[in-house]
Amino acid sequence: MKLNYHPDTDSLYIDLSERPSVESREVSEGVVLDYDSSGRLVGIDINNAANKVELQKLILSKLPGKIKTDDA
Repeated sequence: MKLNYHPDTDSLYIDLSERPSVESREVSEGVVLDYDSSGRLVGIDINNAANKVELQKLILSKLPGKIKTDDA
């Protein structure tokens, strides 16, 4: 899973899987869910993210995998 924030467009993309998206559905204004060919959720796109989610803090709790950061 990856969280990618794009400050130039104020959008947050939560990449849940490496599977490609083939269908997208807007579930509320500026919130789009992406699905793969089997109907599984693979990503969440949030436009105008600074007004919809708290971007200043991220808490990870009891994740079973490795945590990796990308400071690029």
